Amino acid sequence: MAKRSARQHSANDSAEVRALFPAAGGWDPLGEEDRDRGYRRRVRPFSPNQEALLSAIDDKNLVVALGPAGTGKTYLAIAKAVEALEEGSVGRIVLTRPAVEAGESLGFLPGHLEDKLSPYLRPLYDALGERMGGKRLRAALADGSIEIAPIAFMRGRTLNNAFVVIDEAQNCTYPQLKMLVTRLGWHATMVLTGDPDQTDLLQGLSGLEEIAQKFESLPDIAVVRLDDGDIVRHPLVASMLTVL
Repeated sequence: MAKRSARQHSANDSAEVRALFPAAGGWDPLGEEDRDRGYRRRVRPFSPNQEALLSAIDDKNLVVALGPAGTGKTYLAIAKAVEALEEGSVGRIVLTRPAVEAGESLGFLPGHLEDKLSPYLRPLYDALGERMGGKRLRAALADGSIEIAPIAFMRGRTLNNAFVVIDEAQNCTYPQLKMLVTRLGWHATMVLTGDPDQTDLLQGLSGLEEIAQKFESLPDIAVVRLDDGDIVRHPLVASMLTVL
């Protein structure tokens, strides 16, 4: 018993000596109250631009959110989609993103269609799971309340009574984006998210910036531009993006 107590005491001493985060100075993700990522039923903005994005989603049927990695574009859009579904404002959520590889070729992927697309759609599942939990998400996917589909499957559809999120829109060509935005139906909200500076397409093929510039002249469409000050990931992300 004495030996066990001694071992526990020694382990506690060691833990105190080798603290994971410094007590003072430096960046402490657990100590920043304004970056608390615990679950909240309604998400709150961390910056004026994020607040503008949330307000635009509430007020407009079509929103384009542009900004660098880590600014919360996709997370905020999906959070608002889940909120709308739970409130009964829409009957379903439709999420889509292009199946474009980030600078490398994965080659042939085994399995059924869902298995082949899963690696590309994984970020959407992650965001949904964080907002809903795994059990509720699986139930919503099973009954069709939430649909996650590749862009190739969107042609010819009219999306009524739905909240539509088009993620990684910088990897869509102008014709693809034109096809997607014209899917918008009655009682529906559509949000396009992307970073024109991080396209995986060949130079000049991405249509996101062009379509955003054209939409800025339309009063019924909101174009929200986020910047480095809106990044909610590790502060190093903002620093890196200033030199990359």
